[in-house]
Amino acid sequence: MTAMNPQHTPGVPEYEVYAIRYASRQAHRRDMFQLGDPHDGPMGLDYYVWVLVGKDRKVMVDMGFAQETAKRRNRNWERCPVESLRLVGVEPGQIDDAVISHLHYDHAGNVNLLPRARLHLQEPELHFAVGSQMRNAFFRMPYEVEDLVDLLRMNYAERLHLHNGSVDLAPGISVHPMPGHTCGLQVVRVHTRRGWIVLVADAAHYYENIYKRRPFSLALDVPQMMTSFDRITAMAGGMDRIVPGHDPLVMSMYPAPRPELAGIVARLDAEPDMAAFAAHFGG
Repeated sequence: MTAMNPQHTPGVPEYEVYAIRYASRQAHRRDMFQLGDPHDGPMGLDYYVWVLVGKDRKVMVDMGFAQETAKRRNRNWERCPVESLRLVGVEPGQIDDAVISHLHYDHAGNVNLLPRARLHLQEPELHFAVGSQMRNAFFRMPYEVEDLVDLLRMNYAERLHLHNGSVDLAPGISVHPMPGHTCGLQVVRVHTRRGWIVLVADAAHYYENIYKRRPFSLALDVPQMMTSFDRITAMAGGMDRIVPGHDPLVMSMYPAPRPELAGIVARLDAEPDMAAFAAHFGG
């Protein structure tokens, strides 16, 4: 495995890394944290996919959800997450590998829109999503059965790669299990021009989950979620190297690759504006 050094590592390929915002919804702080929030108020939630662009490899992290799913779940769907790859000069057919962080509806849809990608998932995640607990409405609520059927077809087509633990997908890219939100959630560690960064998906929906140690409201195992916060912090080496899965603050902290993409695409291999982070948390 790659050494856990957050700094730039000579000789390791560097990737451009982009967060693409494809949907959103408005909620409340009381809905976002275990035990609610004593200072309730509006709290936005953005939906992202991520793309890693290297000299010899292009990798997508999560594929989002389709417009039909957005209508059914009352989400503000703004653009197709896979077709949005073209905003950063990438065609869906150019994606070599696609990492599925976990199988909730907002991360595991649209796999059929990537015609040649190898899909990567932690095997315990699949076992849970098709196992006995799916008879319970509480557990199956965040899943879309048709997404799971599509994924099983990918497995039969020999395009689904199931992992059990941390794996180096390529020089400069590795995946690491971080359970809590789900049993098999995985994060992606990637080498960029500013060193190693960690795309944590829903291991932390917001910076506040890790920074203030406040677990997200939807958790399969809260103690594991808190342990994953510690592991992510140690792996990343600082909040400036952690990218949460749904935080609108990402769009304020990172620059757009072009002015017309402000609020839509953020370039994560650029240095973040930590003053915006400090202002958000009151100091």
